[in-house]
Amino acid sequence: MQACVSTHLDADTTELPIVFIHSYPHHETSLTEICLMHPLDVVKTRFQVQRSITDPQSYKSLGDSFRMIFRTEGFFGFYKGILPPILAETPKRAVKFSTFEQYKKLLGSVSLSPGLTFAIAGLGSGLTEAVVVNPFEVVKVGLQVNRNTFTEQPSTFAYARQIIKKEGLGLRGLNKGFTATLGRHGIFNMVYFGFYHNVRNMIPASKDPTLEFLRKFGIGFVSGTMGSVFNIPFDVAKSRIQGPQPVPGEIKYRNCFKTMATVYQEEGILALYKGLLPKVMRLGPGGAVMLLVYEYTYEWLQKNW
Repeated sequence: MQACVSTHLDADTTELPIVFIHSYPHHETSLTEICLMHPLDVVKTRFQVQRSITDPQSYKSLGDSFRMIFRTEGFFGFYKGILPPILAETPKRAVKFSTFEQYKKLLGSVSLSPGLTFAIAGLGSGLTEAVVVNPFEVVKVGLQVNRNTFTEQPSTFAYARQIIKKEGLGLRGLNKGFTATLGRHGIFNMVYFGFYHNVRNMIPASKDPTLEFLRKFGIGFVSGTMGSVFNIPFDVAKSRIQGPQPVPGEIKYRNCFKTMATVYQEEGILALYKGLLPKVMRLGPGGAVMLLVYEYTYEWLQKNW
């Protein structure tokens, strides 16, 4: 999942095992978040791959997309492609947070401001995370854009085998859209970690539990929203590359930046922001929830371990 949380473990702090912190205590929370928010992810992907609103199958609005999917594909249509993000969740979090700590330590020897250090470490963790999640994203997007009923489309593993058999494991197969995924995760984490660190220092903590909860939730929400706004052109490019091509058998969308340029030239600047509303609706609250889970889990572990 693209929603990430920051950490304020300083270099001289006795650190708890970072993988343990982020893998065990809130694994159930992450799974719940995926299940609750996946319909928004399906809708976001559908918006990003549609090229013309004149197409009778195009969605006119967020409400229209939910009505059409439910009417033509049923309730389970909202859960197409949910298995890949569930399978990727644990390794993704382990890579995200462990590499973030390592990049932060490496940057400790460089004379950078704390805010810039967190942003660059976030960028590095996002790029590393992208390497792990991209094959899962290829399978997920392919399943999400399939408009057959849930029972008619191939299973996750059957579809993955189909991709490998036809296109291989490389950049034209199970790892297509890799550059766009690097951009999407790298920019999101950079904005999220950098913004959170700077704003946290600007807004002092409150002794009132309710106000402190709202402070943390607000910072996480805005961080997730900003990360979504900054990285969505890469997300659109990723969906176009990993999704169905306009003409079967012809590869129109292959390179990340060329895809962005093509979308801009043919559909206008706003096309690079398709799916922004469902994306923000998912990752804004998602960023807030994950930040709160991290903060309170970390405090509990510090007191009890």
